Amino acid sequence: MAAALDASGTDCVTVAVRRIPNDEPAGEGLLDYLDRDRYTLLPNTAGCFDAESAVRTCLLAREMLETDLVKLEVLGDTKTLLPDPVDTLRALDQLVAEGFTVLVYTSDDVRLAKRLEEAGAAAVMPLGSPIGSGQGILNPLNVRLIVEQAGVPILLDAGVGQASDVAVAMELGADGVLLNTAVAKAQDPVRMAHAVRLACDAGRDSFLAGRMDKRLYASASSPMQGLIAGQSTVSS
Repeated sequence: MAAALDASGTDCVTVAVRRIPNDEPAGEGLLDYLDRDRYTLLPNTAGCFDAESAVRTCLLAREMLETDLVKLEVLGDTKTLLPDPVDTLRALDQLVAEGFTVLVYTSDDVRLAKRLEEAGAAAVMPLGSPIGSGQGILNPLNVRLIVEQAGVPILLDAGVGQASDVAVAMELGADGVLLNTAVAKAQDPVRMAHAVRLACDAGRDSFLAGRMDKRLYASASSPMQGLIAGQSTVSS
């Protein structure tokens, strides 16, 4: 894990608060392998299925990690792990009132993403596809629309399967990508983490460079103007 984080070039690591064991030996726990001077820790509410447990988990994270920065995810069911929109909004309202800086995991619903921003989310994190599925970005149009309307950072979260998915997300205008399984379950996690780093940079540069317009018909890459007729022949 530590080697993959280093290879990825990340500055931020998300940690599932409910999955930090209470009985880890001193010096051998998950947090002992994360350099707090190098990485910003982003505690998350993974495993929460209602607003109440999500808020309680964030309060616990504040005490454990001494941070107001949290990633909110309230899931609807154990099969799809898709976010519950109603309880996500409820939890967000409470956390904002408690003074948290909240990054919110959501579906790729364009209107819901805007509602979350209006409710006080510091960043909105639409999924590319279901958590851990590796299917990549199934609805790039919605991601682009979410980016276009946003007044806060948009971070693609969930569904990434390989480095090219990261490049696509960044080309769509995302400000960043959160991922785990694509690296953790790769045959060579450290190499995949390095590939993701390169893809992130390439995708961002591609977005900033501005894509050419799509055309229905072919367009010669070399201009026709100035060609001198008769200098070459083709026989059949």
